[in-house]
Amino acid sequence: MKANNEDHYLAEDLATRAGLLLLEERKLGKDSDPEVLKQKGDQKSHNFLMQELASLRPKDGVLSEEGSADPIHPDRSGTERVWIIDPLDGTREFGEPQRDDWAVHVALAVGGLPVVGAVAIPALNLTFSTCNDFSEPSSSTGSEKVRIVVSRSRPPVEASRVAKKIDAELIEMGSAGAKAMAVVRGTAEVYIHSGGQYEWDNCAPAAVALAAGLHVSRLDGSLLNYNNSDPWLPDLLICNPILALPVLEILNS
Repeated sequence: MKANNEDHYLAEDLATRAGLLLLEERKLGKDSDPEVLKQKGDQKSHNFLMQELASLRPKDGVLSEEGSADPIHPDRSGTERVWIIDPLDGTREFGEPQRDDWAVHVALAVGGLPVVGAVAIPALNLTFSTCNDFSEPSSSTGSEKVRIVVSRSRPPVEASRVAKKIDAELIEMGSAGAKAMAVVRGTAEVYIHSGGQYEWDNCAPAAVALAAGLHVSRLDGSLLNYNNSDPWLPDLLICNPILALPVLEILNS
């Protein structure tokens, strides 16, 4: 079984609609305790996505950050098509008024490959997906300095090393999806992450970045593979293709 055109449009639709639910929850809970708001938003988005996938793709497996148990396919190892979702990526930012760097991830891995994906950034009214018509990545960075997006809470030492070597600027940002889409949008050239992620953190961003013609890999240059029994996938590099070789050489020197 492979992905079809409907899968791409479904991912985009589900991510967008989940994002609208989260915007509504954020508005309703603007005076709530941030921890309560984050939990309610996460669960509301998760419930919506799981219900829709159970109805529209009942034969597919599902892996979600908020509930890895899949009542249809409890053992994902024997399922070729697995939807990998993060109902709310960047919960910290979601709970902070005025921040827009949080996202919804909806992806489909087929045979372990990230072939379908959508990343909604609801606060910006944007959804990037594998059904978008992307232009080819520029042959230049488009800015005086290369911009590297990194985690707000855990900026990786690897990114600092690369930035020092190529005289780049580090930009802190929340959600993994927001950081990856900054590279897709051309507001940054490199996204480097190390130290901890799971498949739901980067499957949809990886799928969209690949569709946009960007370089996507582990920090050692190896390909990303999904639907593993252990969903831990701790590091990621997304960058403009012209920067892939020099960045990888620095990371692995």
